[in-house]
Amino acid sequence: MATSIPAADVLLQAASNYLERELLPTLEGYHRFQTRITVNVLQVVLRQLRHGADNDAAEGLGLAELLGHGGELPALNRELAEGIREGRFPITDARLVLHLRSCLQAALAVNNPKWIDDSRGAAT
Repeated sequence: MATSIPAADVLLQAASNYLERELLPTLEGYHRFQTRITVNVLQVVLRQLRHGADNDAAEGLGLAELLGHGGELPALNRELAEGIREGRFPITDARLVLHLRSCLQAALAVNNPKWIDDSRGAAT
């Protein structure tokens, strides 16, 4: 299939920029609120496009290391959850904590990167 020019991430960024920089300042009330939500949605989708595959790959590697085998991400996550529930992976296990923190940070970097920036000074 031919590559779309411009790429999807460039198109999403252009749409987000227009809404945020040009349209949003002209709106009030309900439509301003809904446009702000739309900008946020576009930004999440943009970050998913840019980072989602790498995040999934890193999560899969972490799960494979913890579980001792590879597989499909949903199945590996179910297996880890069962292992935690059954006590095979104590919540104090340093490898487990590192994996969970890494996955949470990657998810927040896509869903709400400002939260990570705002919490840098918080205790860990």
